Amino acid sequence: MGELPGAAALAVPPGTTVRRPSRPGAFARAWAKAVSGTSYLPMTQAQLEALLQRLTDQLAGALLSDPFDLRVGHRVGTELVAAHIASPEALGRTVEVVQLRLARDLGLVGEEVGDRLARLLAAVSIGYSRALRDRTLDEQESIRRAAMTARAQAERALRASEARFRHQATHDPLTDLPNRALFTERLSAAIDSPGPGGERVGVCFLDLDRFKVVNDSHGHQVGDGLLATVADRLRRAIDGHLVARLGGDEFVVLVERTTGTDDVVAVAEAALAAVRAPVLVDGHELCVSASIGIVERQVAGTSPGDLMRAADSTLHWAKAAGGARWALYDADRDRRELARYALSAAIPAALERGEFYLDYQPLTSLRDGRVVGVEALVRWRHPELGVLRPDSFIGLAEETGLIVPLGGWVLAEACRQAGSWSAVVATAPFVSVNLAVRQVRRPGLVQEVRGLLRRTGLPPGRLQLEITESTMMSTAEEPVRALRVLADLGVRIAIDDFGTGYCNLAYLRDLPVTELKVAGQFVAGLRAPESRADERILASLVSLAHALDLTVTAEGVETAGQAERLRAIGCDAAQGWHFGRPDSAERLLERLR
Repeated sequence: MGELPGAAALAVPPGTTVRRPSRPGAFARAWAKAVSGTSYLPMTQAQLEALLQRLTDQLAGALLSDPFDLRVGHRVGTELVAAHIASPEALGRTVEVVQLRLARDLGLVGEEVGDRLARLLAAVSIGYSRALRDRTLDEQESIRRAAMTARAQAERALRASEARFRHQATHDPLTDLPNRALFTERLSAAIDSPGPGGERVGVCFLDLDRFKVVNDSHGHQVGDGLLATVADRLRRAIDGHLVARLGGDEFVVLVERTTGTDDVVAVAEAALAAVRAPVLVDGHELCVSASIGIVERQVAGTSPGDLMRAADSTLHWAKAAGGARWALYDADRDRRELARYALSAAIPAALERGEFYLDYQPLTSLRDGRVVGVEALVRWRHPELGVLRPDSFIGLAEETGLIVPLGGWVLAEACRQAGSWSAVVATAPFVSVNLAVRQVRRPGLVQEVRGLLRRTGLPPGRLQLEITESTMMSTAEEPVRALRVLADLGVRIAIDDFGTGYCNLAYLRDLPVTELKVAGQFVAGLRAPESRADERILASLVSLAHALDLTVTAEGVETAGQAERLRAIGCDAAQGWHFGRPDSAERLLERLR
């Protein structure tokens, strides 16, 4: 027997002829060439040949061993799969090359060798198949585990994302304070789920004073820095209570289970103190203050909406009082303001429905008792509240700007009615109409009056426009120029409530004024015979007014004694209950006849 690779000490099976083997390594190279390209092999050609040479030695040893051990074939098949020589083509070519060349290249001939070779190849295939199956199962398990891991990671990422969606849904990104949604949720829980002891709850609604000035002067970046600093101060100063940012420069503090208003007032004062200290933002030292509306009440019978609406109203009270303070909710004041708001909101519809009408109060000459003029006074026939006098709604109309359409209607209606009096009365009186500040400052005032005079046929001299002293003093040059144009047309211009402001007679020289209406508070002093101070004041006013070619009408004359004393000091005309109360145009015409 010649020298066989890897089989030096092995017995040759009976009936086996041993020939001289081919050159060493030839079979392994042929095997490597056969399987190259059938699978992805993570090795070099030399590494592949070295692997297959080792497997060749194992196969050769199995062929020559006694007893014949098929487990070698199983191991060879397993190692092929482990080396990634694991495709059907690779197995087929392995079987082919081993069957055709292994025995020949080893120089072995005989039936026993052929039988062993066939059985050995079967064992290789079995080991190969088992290893491939096991690898597939392992890969499937790895895929399953990877999928489970990926799913777990995705679920964790989803939970983290949902949690982040919830810093974002319930917290303010700028200040990291709870936002409006979370505050409302906590407030609702405090109100809807109270304990058995009849709990109370309090709210401090805080707004920075003049925050817009910071944004306008230094930019929104500095404004945001200020808000973040204020939020941090509030968080630290009001520990133990929920502090939230509602938006903009509005913050709110929820004080649960209070024992009374003092608990919430203490929180408000701590908040004001925290905000009051100077703030340094991007090199800018800012001094700010805050206003706070305080509401504290029993949980029973309230709602989050009612509580926040009351807090908002109270905050505006603190702002209106000058800011840098807290204000406490007052139910009576709130009801009055709600009623005022409802009344102001109803004015536009009331104009459309014709609920407003005019009464007229005579202005009587103190020389001969003749009615020289009438003042138009607006009334509101409210469908629920009855007839309302001007002091109930004129202030509201001025605050909201509705005085412009309402005042325009009064002016038009007064001109319309006064224009019709000439056909009934030989010497018809002029009609006097009050103008609000907004009306005087309207650019189209001259055109409006001209149009009304033209349409109604009312002569300009029979229209008097009354402007308060404070309005005249605050009027800019352009409105004064408009009044001069109207005065040049012949329209009378009167200053109403003269003596209540800061106007002086010297200033009147430069204004297009034809009449002064002296405030009733001076006339009221004339009721006491022994009172001489008001009489002397009135006498001086009348004398100086006459020196400026102005006529004087006294308001609020209620007694014959007042009328007589006014007549004695030279006052031109008077109006008041003594000469007639405001009445309809029809009754006024009856009196004039």
